[in-house]
Amino acid sequence: MKFPLRRSHPVLALAALLSVQSCDSAPVSRLENLKTPEAISELEERIPVLLDSGQVTGMAVAVTSDTGLIWSGGFGLRRADTREPVTEETVFEAASLSKPVFALAVLKLVDQGLIDLDAPISDFYTYDDLAHDERGRLITPRIVLTHSPGLPNWRPRGGQLTIDREPGTEFSYSGEGFVYLQRAVMALTGETLDQLARRLVFEPLGMVSSSYLWQDRFEGVVAFPHSSDGEVLDKQMPGPGRGNAAASLHTTATDYARFLTAVMNGTGLSDSTAAAMLTPQIQVDSGLAWGLGIGLEDTDQGRAFWHWGDNTGYKAYAIAYPEHRVGVVWFTNSENGHSILGRMLAATVGGEHPAVQWLDYEAYDSPKRVVREALESTVAERGVEAAISEYHRMKATHPPEAFDEFLLNGLGYWLLRANRVQDAIAIFELNVAEYPDASNPYDSLGEAYLAAGDTARAVSSYEKSVELDPGNANGLSVLARIRR
Repeated sequence: MKFPLRRSHPVLALAALLSVQSCDSAPVSRLENLKTPEAISELEERIPVLLDSGQVTGMAVAVTSDTGLIWSGGFGLRRADTREPVTEETVFEAASLSKPVFALAVLKLVDQGLIDLDAPISDFYTYDDLAHDERGRLITPRIVLTHSPGLPNWRPRGGQLTIDREPGTEFSYSGEGFVYLQRAVMALTGETLDQLARRLVFEPLGMVSSSYLWQDRFEGVVAFPHSSDGEVLDKQMPGPGRGNAAASLHTTATDYARFLTAVMNGTGLSDSTAAAMLTPQIQVDSGLAWGLGIGLEDTDQGRAFWHWGDNTGYKAYAIAYPEHRVGVVWFTNSENGHSILGRMLAATVGGEHPAVQWLDYEAYDSPKRVVREALESTVAERGVEAAISEYHRMKATHPPEAFDEFLLNGLGYWLLRANRVQDAIAIFELNVAEYPDASNPYDSLGEAYLAAGDTARAVSSYEKSVELDPGNANGLSVLARIRR
């Protein structure tokens, strides 16, 4: 798929930078170079190629500094079916990039003396969802903002919210924690989430196209989500009472760039609170920590603050280097959006990124993805026998890391969902032959046999799965049901 390029105009400050670059000077770093017209021109050429390579439908990008926006641009399509392009005005779901914006609002309330970062939230708000566990009384705003409340990211649909770790002891990413703090802040201020964000963040920073709720004005400019196959998905439109501090922000790249500039400068915060926001509060991984509502990574180019977003059909990323006074944010409307994450960072800020390894998204050109897509294509075009032959051929010519038990398992379930049961069985049987000491392939083969009505072989496969992994709860449960 080829995508139309939509270019914006660099702001006037960039012209001044051009004259600076024309003077004799020492070589500039990658981050300093990002502020130059040459770097912007290179981005305008590289981004469409990346979108095409990763099969990403559309993208909006903005580069900013401590003094304001440097450049922004729209690329690709906001809707694949209508071929409407992404522009600078296109509104995207920010997904988890919602969290740092809410964090800034909370920290402003801290500076106003309305919230104590280290006082239990239960001191001023009763959360019925945690009433069953006394450890809920240990959770403070600081613990929520550092993702250490011990809560899951999201509870099971219709299930009870549980505390899985002692609050405040270790990092464990949690959207539920932000929802808890959101409800407490709403009760404290008497405002809705969107009212609070508008008063404390959107209006002061000039984020005129941002909201935690669906706005009628977004009609005609919103980017629709797309599946990995490029299919247009249904757009969720959070109405009154549905705002979510962890995930429902709607915004543009230029609006979010204003937010990055504000965080770089500590705008609207006391010096101590601004410093605390970007100071490691809890360790995450090597080179990674979390500040107050935002990630921090230490790299060869200095410390950066960053965050990523991942909603269905929307992927986003933001990173800024306060010491170098530069940052970049981009939004995509495709399930494949993070397949170009590493390449986008290389094209913009460069350098090393512990966060990329920690997030572990599959790159569009990873060996495993190349093999998987080749097998899926072969099955679709020439059938399962040809795909099995192609598997053996590719295994002899491609890197070993492209192959594991989950490769064929995924292909088998893809066929099972398509009601191609016998083809699925053939793939699962190959997986069992390839990984005879792994429990999961036998479990999957048993499921396919059951779908085909072959109970005897299903039992045999599940028994082998349980033999290899006595803790296989699914296998034990299915066997018990069959025997009854």
